[in-house]
Amino acid sequence: MSAEQHQTTPAVRGSRGRWRRWRRARPFTAAVLIALGGAEMLATLRAPLGVLLHIGPQGLAAYLVPTILVICGVLLITTPQQRVFYAVVSLVLGLVSWLTSNLGGFVVGMLLALTGGALAFAWTPDKDHRRAGAGTEPVAPAPTRDEDDTDTVLLPGMQSPDPSPADRG
Repeated sequence: MSAEQHQTTPAVRGSRGRWRRWRRARPFTAAVLIALGGAEMLATLRAPLGVLLHIGPQGLAAYLVPTILVICGVLLITTPQQRVFYAVVSLVLGLVSWLTSNLGGFVVGMLLALTGGALAFAWTPDKDHRRAGAGTEPVAPAPTRDEDDTDTVLLPGMQSPDPSPADRG
């Protein structure tokens, strides 16, 4: 194959770039894991298996917990600004599913929900969209050190790490 056939067209690269930017602007992997965990728990509740464990209330809570997990996964994708709330809800419901949804969907769904919740809690949006080589941002001055105490790093504008009693007033 020639080199021309290996290269992608600019339209394809542009759409892949847009998808990548959209996906990175939200906790996508965390949301998928949470939704998969909830879906797996729902599947184990409806499975025609004779080994299903009936621990805890099998009424509304058994269906409510995994359904809310799936909704949290979808809401993480659509509104990533509320990621901390959805992450905490997912973590709590992942633990509650141990009692309500057949040991958390035979542990698999619970682990997916807990991993997704932890990833959603740890995810932070990329605030700097400029490239590193742009150089349009001013460089902050390096922190200075006090001559008396070499272990303490002073921030710009600080006099000393521990003011003397005369300096305190």
